Amino acid sequence: MFDPNKFPITTRWPAQHPERLQLYSLPTPNGVKVSIMLEEIGLPYEPHLIDIGNNETWTPEFLALNPNGKIPAILDPAGPDGKPLALFESGAILLYLAEKCGQLLPNHPVQRIETLQWVFFQMAAIGPMFGQLGFFHKFAGREYEDKRPLQRYQKESKRLLGVLETRLAGREWIMGNEYSIADISLLGWVRNLIGFYEARELVEFDSFPQVAAWLARGLARPAVQRGLLIPARE
Repeated sequence: MFDPNKFPITTRWPAQHPERLQLYSLPTPNGVKVSIMLEEIGLPYEPHLIDIGNNETWTPEFLALNPNGKIPAILDPAGPDGKPLALFESGAILLYLAEKCGQLLPNHPVQRIETLQWVFFQMAAIGPMFGQLGFFHKFAGREYEDKRPLQRYQKESKRLLGVLETRLAGREWIMGNEYSIADISLLGWVRNLIGFYEARELVEFDSFPQVAAWLARGLARPAVQRGLLIPARE
C-alpha cells in the first residue's frame, strides 16, 4: 500500500486523498501543461499550490521530489508495477500520463515520434525563448540600457511563431485533426506571450492567423479552461 509519509514532500503538503495522483504546481505556462492534461484525461488527482514567489520550490521537502527546484512535479501512488512514482519535468510528465492512460498520444510509431518532436520543440525553443522575451520586455530586464537582448528574443520569438504558423496551415491541431500533448505543451506558452507578457504587438501576433485560430480553439476547450486555474491561487 502506498505510504505518502515516505515522501518528504507530503510532510509539507499533506495528501488529503493519498490514493490519488498528487500534483505540485502553480498555474504558469509550464505548470498548466500538467493540470490541463489531467483535466483532459479525467484521472483523479489532488493539486497542491507551490508558491514560487516565496521560494517554496527550494525547500528541502520539494527538492526531495525535484532536485532541480522547479514546478511542476507529480507523485503517482499507482505508478508502473503498482509502485509509487515521483516525476518532474513537464514534458516527461505529459508523456508519462499519455502512456499511462492511453490518451492524447498517437499509437502509430511515426505519428507518435512526430508528436514528441513538437513537445520537444516547445521544451527546447518556445518555452526558453518566450520566457526570456517576457523577462526583457516586462520584468527586470526592461530596465537594461542595452536593448540587444530584448531584440534578440523578440526576433527569435517571431521566428518561432512563424514555425507554428507554417505547421498549422491546413491543420486544426499540431498533429492534424487530433488534439494531443503537443498542443497541450504549447497552449499555455502562446497564451502567456500575448497575455501575461503583454508582447502581442511586440511580436506582431496578429500577423499569424493560423496560430491565433489554433490558440482560440485550444482555449475554448473546457478542460483547458479548468486546467489554467489549477492549482487555485489563494
